[in-house]
Amino acid sequence: MVLGAALLFSTGGAAIKAVSLTGWQTAGLRSGVAGVALLLLVREARRGWKWQVAPAGVLYAATLVLFVHANKLTTSANAIFLQSTAPAYLILIGPLLLKEKLKSRDLWFALALAAGMGLFFTGVENPLATAPEPARGNVYAALSGLTYALTLASLRWMAHGRGEESGALATVTAGNLLAFLICLPQALPLGHVTGVDAGVVLYLGFVQIGLAYWLLTHGMKHVPAFEASTLLLLEPVANPVFTWLFHGEQPSGRALAGGAVIVASTLVKVWGERRSG
Repeated sequence: MVLGAALLFSTGGAAIKAVSLTGWQTAGLRSGVAGVALLLLVREARRGWKWQVAPAGVLYAATLVLFVHANKLTTSANAIFLQSTAPAYLILIGPLLLKEKLKSRDLWFALALAAGMGLFFTGVENPLATAPEPARGNVYAALSGLTYALTLASLRWMAHGRGEESGALATVTAGNLLAFLICLPQALPLGHVTGVDAGVVLYLGFVQIGLAYWLLTHGMKHVPAFEASTLLLLEPVANPVFTWLFHGEQPSGRALAGGAVIVASTLVKVWGERRSG
């Protein structure tokens, strides 16, 4: 189930690029459908609603919108790998906002992720049909990593010292509904929506997000956290593969090197924490 969730998550880049609508329209409709799908499919998404969900939901909504815009402008590899640097931001945010202790190995991990990120911003990337403005898209992707880190920090804050669930799925659901509302003014009027556009948007909402979270929620009940974290690394690895298969999009050598550094560093940290824990 966890592997299935990771595979579904990883199809997001290719699916977003298959939609001919604008970034605002794609992000809004995707999140609107996803919010409804989560409420219908995932029982846990209807629990844990409290006032703290609102600020966390706003941050997650920003993550969703930025990620879609990034996929519209740069390669899906750049978008997913740059968003995957969220743990680097979180390592710095934790001690500042949550008073968490900073370990020396965490700092090395953050530096490794920063080095991987730096590879995306060196040199000049040539525009592609599926990535017309890679420089701006890379900025959006990096910002989505920051807002995602702030979302995770918000979830930690919600659960900190209370001994209760953090309301993660409520935050995901609220974030999707808020993203829909945020995008709506920029998305209207919709204009001509093709059958392909409608089908892909429904896939993004009900399957790529809704079904994926259903699988993840049920799978996490039977899989240790460290193992789940390792399995979920399939998402950034498979994401550019799907985009290459469906769109022929080829990321640059620097992007692949940067992605390899980010994924490898994350894998080392996950397994290092398992051994020390």
